[in-house]
Amino acid sequence: MTPDWDISAVLLDMDGTLLDTERVYLESLVTALTAFGYADARAMGHAMHGLPGPQCEVLLRGRYGEDFPLPDVTRVFALKRDEMLQDGRLLKSGVIELLDALHAADYPMAIVTSSTRRTADEHLTLGGIRSRFETILTRDDVERGKPSPDLYLLAAARLGFAPQACVAIEDSNPGITAAHGAGAIPIMVPDILPPTDETRAKCAAVLPDLHAALAMLRERGRLGR
Repeated sequence: MTPDWDISAVLLDMDGTLLDTERVYLESLVTALTAFGYADARAMGHAMHGLPGPQCEVLLRGRYGEDFPLPDVTRVFALKRDEMLQDGRLLKSGVIELLDALHAADYPMAIVTSSTRRTADEHLTLGGIRSRFETILTRDDVERGKPSPDLYLLAAARLGFAPQACVAIEDSNPGITAAHGAGAIPIMVPDILPPTDETRAKCAAVLPDLHAALAMLRERGRLGR
C-alpha cells in the first residue's frame, strides 16, 4: 500500500495552476514578437514557461541579441495581455473546490509565484480569490526565483512548517524543480507543457486537473479525515 503523506500545509503556484494566465502570457508574447518580426515566438514562449521575468529577459536577449527592443516588445505584450485578461475567465477548473476543502480542513495555504507582488495582487483579485490568502510569496521576496528552491523554503518558513510537511502544487517544470529542491511534496498539474522525464521523476504525482489533486489530498493526505 502507498503510505499516507503527513501534511501540515499546502503551497500553491498561481499562474497556470490556479489562474489560467499562462495561455494569456504565451499568446501575448507570440503577438508581440511576431509584430516585430522575430521568429520562433511560440518556442521562445515555451522556453520561458514558469520562469520569473528577469530570467525571461535574459533568454530573449540571448536568442535575439543585445539590441532586442525590450521596452517596445513589452508594451505590445502588455496591451495584448490586458485585452485578454478582460474576459474575466481566470480560474482554472477545480480551484474553488480545492480552496474550499483546504479551508474547511483548516489547512494553512500560501501562494508561491514567479510573478511580482503587484501582478499577484491584481490577478488574484481579478480571479476573485485574493481574500483567501494571507500569505503570498512572489519573486520580489527572494534574490533567486524558480527553479531555485528559495521561494518554497521561505513559504514553508512563513507558515511555520518544515518543507517536508508541505504539498506543493505546480504546473511547470521549473516550479516542480523548485518545490522538489526545497524538500516539499510536489504535485504537478501540467498546463501548457507536459513534464520532462527529469521533472516527472521529481513528482509525487502528475495529475490531469485540480479535481484530481484534491482527490489525492483526501486519499493520501488524509484531508477531511
